[in-house]
Amino acid sequence: LAPLQFYMPEYEALKKQSSTNKQGREAQLVREVYDRIKLLWETGRERDSVVYVACLEQEIASELARIAPPPAIYTEWYWKCDLHNIFHFLSLRMDPHAQIEIQDYAKAMYELIKPIVPVACEAFEDYRLNSMHLTGLEIDAIRTGKPLATENKRETAEWQEKKAQLGL
Repeated sequence: LAPLQFYMPEYEALKKQSSTNKQGREAQLVREVYDRIKLLWETGRERDSVVYVACLEQEIASELARIAPPPAIYTEWYWKCDLHNIFHFLSLRMDPHAQIEIQDYAKAMYELIKPIVPVACEAFEDYRLNSMHLTGLEIDAIRTGKPLATENKRETAEWQEKKAQLGL
């Protein structure tokens, strides 16, 4: 049985819900809010851990015992996957628009595979990770020199980021 370990976000990661992105964050919370929430999380985790261990001691099926721990519990598993699909996963999850927690996870995964397949990782960095995908609207905006033909705030914001990166 793996030890019960839980994810605890750093103070800098605890932010208010984004008003434009349902999976995004904005505006740092004050330290007192973080300290209060952290204490509540820790208290709940201690209680839930006692329930989980008690279930296991009573030989309750592990899939039922896992009802008790919160989603922040670390899970240990073995994963078999080809390099193509690992790179696809990493390109999605290392993207700056992905949630911070999955970015951290993907970066840790990447550091584990880099020594095993260094040449493939170099190609991944050159051709996927540090490259840029342009949408049809963005290509049209470059060709015509006109603003992006959309009212979508997120598309517009991403286009502004890309233009800055390209020096346009």
